[in-house]
Amino acid sequence: MSRLAERFAELRRAGRTALVPYITAGDPDKSASVPLMHVLVKAGADVLELGVPFSDPMADGPVIQRACERALRHGTTLADVLAMVREFRHKDTRTPVVLMGYLNPVEAFGTEAFAAATAEAGVDGVLTVDMPPEEASPLAGLLRARGIDPVFLLAPTTDAARLQRICETAAGFVYYVTLKGVTGAANLDVAEVRRRLEVVRRATRLPVGVGFGVRDARTAAQLAGVADAVVVGSAIVDRVAQFGHRRAELLTQVGAFVSELRQAMDAARV
Repeated sequence: MSRLAERFAELRRAGRTALVPYITAGDPDKSASVPLMHVLVKAGADVLELGVPFSDPMADGPVIQRACERALRHGTTLADVLAMVREFRHKDTRTPVVLMGYLNPVEAFGTEAFAAATAEAGVDGVLTVDMPPEEASPLAGLLRARGIDPVFLLAPTTDAARLQRICETAAGFVYYVTLKGVTGAANLDVAEVRRRLEVVRRATRLPVGVGFGVRDARTAAQLAGVADAVVVGSAIVDRVAQFGHRRAELLTQVGAFVSELRQAMDAARV
């Protein structure tokens, strides 16, 4: 059983919804990422989503686009991201880490080398935004062979046939995009998300996470009642942008916000 599967099983037994915060690796600088990862866990994160900076993050809104730009200005590479995970694992061997990014850096690294390096670093899942399930078998197979879960996005517009194919290819969990748009977009319709998740759950027994529009504790709490995991990205990355030049305040502010999310989600499940 993978570390992701174990974590979701633990949460299911406890009647809790996973909190999955996202940060962009290398933002505000490379030295901040691992301390931020530990702060997220201390504040209540169950799974960490670590963004691999890319020059054309097509699924991401302005907040995460700018985070990628900052990270790339500091020279953050995929090898650096894997080094961050290895460093994180020195103190934390239990919290699952999912890499989120795009196919170009993986192909530049080499798919076989990437699969081996992620396993060695202690990565638990890989979400490659622009890799469709029809083309995923080679990389997904390499990852699965090393105990790493390939995670895929589901959109509000995904039809039944494609939904089934994605769910058959995915492992760990599936990530339902709550709206038609990029990360950080507004206008989240929780009732519509609930209806769509009912359809998704008929196609898979994997946990279902939701994200792309979770801006505050209230929204996270609403989704905690319908999803197995709530992913929060832009709202955290925005705080990184605000306080990144003051390390102590950065860690305090991010930790306080994630704690607020955690408390609201737990209260919603009582």
